[in-house]
Amino acid sequence: MILTENEVVLCHIDDLKEGDTKGFLENEAGQDLLFVVKFNDEFYGWRNACPHVNNAPMAWRKDAYMDAKKQHVACHAHGALFEPDTGLCIQGPCLGKTLKKVPVYVNSMGMVSISLTDIN
Repeated sequence: MILTENEVVLCHIDDLKEGDTKGFLENEAGQDLLFVVKFNDEFYGWRNACPHVNNAPMAWRKDAYMDAKKQHVACHAHGALFEPDTGLCIQGPCLGKTLKKVPVYVNSMGMVSISLTDIN
C-alpha cells in the first residue's frame, strides 16, 4: 500500500512476532530488496545485502534472515552474524562492518512503513 508518493506500507506490527523477519519489495530476480526484523519489541529495517560481497542476498529462503536461535541476523551464504538492532557484524568475514539501515516508521494504527527515498 502506498500512502504518499514516497511512503510504502510494509506490514502491520502484529504481522511479526519477536525475533521474526520479513522481506519486502522483490527485485526482478525475486529477491527482497530489504527486510524488517522485530527485536526487543522494536522494528529495524535493513537492506538485503551482505557487506562482505556487494549486494549478495542474505536469506537462505523467503523471510529467513535470523539465525536458528533468533538472536542475530545471519548471512546464510557467508556465515556472518549481525546484531539485529545495530546491523553490526559480530562474526564472519565482514567483522566490524554493518548492514545498510533502512529507517522504518510505525504509525498510530500500527502500520510499519518506509520512505522510498531511504532505500535509493
